Amino acid sequence: MAYFKVENLVKYFGGLAAVNGVTFEVGKGEILGLIGPNGSGKTTTFNMISGYHRPTSGRVLFNGREIHRLPTHRISKLGIGRTFQVVKPLGRMSVLDNVIAAAFSRCSSIREARERAVEAIEFCGLSSVSDVLARSLPIAGRKRLEITRAMATGPELLLLDETAAGLNPTELLEAIDLIRKIRDKGTTIIIIEHIMHVIMTISDRIHAINFGQTIAEGTPREVAANQAVIEAYLGTDYA
Repeated sequence: MAYFKVENLVKYFGGLAAVNGVTFEVGKGEILGLIGPNGSGKTTTFNMISGYHRPTSGRVLFNGREIHRLPTHRISKLGIGRTFQVVKPLGRMSVLDNVIAAAFSRCSSIREARERAVEAIEFCGLSSVSDVLARSLPIAGRKRLEITRAMATGPELLLLDETAAGLNPTELLEAIDLIRKIRDKGTTIIIIEHIMHVIMTISDRIHAINFGQTIAEGTPREVAANQAVIEAYLGTDYA
């Protein structure tokens, strides 16, 4: 039994198939990279996994259980967390209060939520800015806060949507270190990322899609050498 699997996943918006028959599995403790051109269906796939969109057809299975008909909050409580490509922290609240708000998805008291939030903030390296208003953070800080909020929900499986976008080279290395640290903690990760240095460095396997359909899957080396991926996404300069 696969730890996590999407099976023949399809999503139509009107007459447009944003995702059309995507299937992949993720093993426990693995990092799977999900790549493809803009508009290829990557974030729509995340939205179906997390319950934001219901699939037109197909299944999403987590620990052997079908979850694609469940609401978002139920999926979160089962142990699936996610970040968003466009980060929108609660700007007039502190970093700590942002993370406490996320922790309440798993906690029933302010004391428990605060303890969980402080632990997540320390783990993700935001302790020095825990009292700073979220709107005051630079983009790297906001991206890290987005991950911290997701970690406060206690995910077994974490979906990361372009967490490295907009970062400078030093910040990219720090992001890679944090993602590896999260995996070393025992969290399974599926990551969408356009920065090839990041996705090729941290992924155990990569699943590539284009026009909502799978075009390749394999190790980073195998996918980077795949002619369909080169033509649709990477370009001949990368090859």
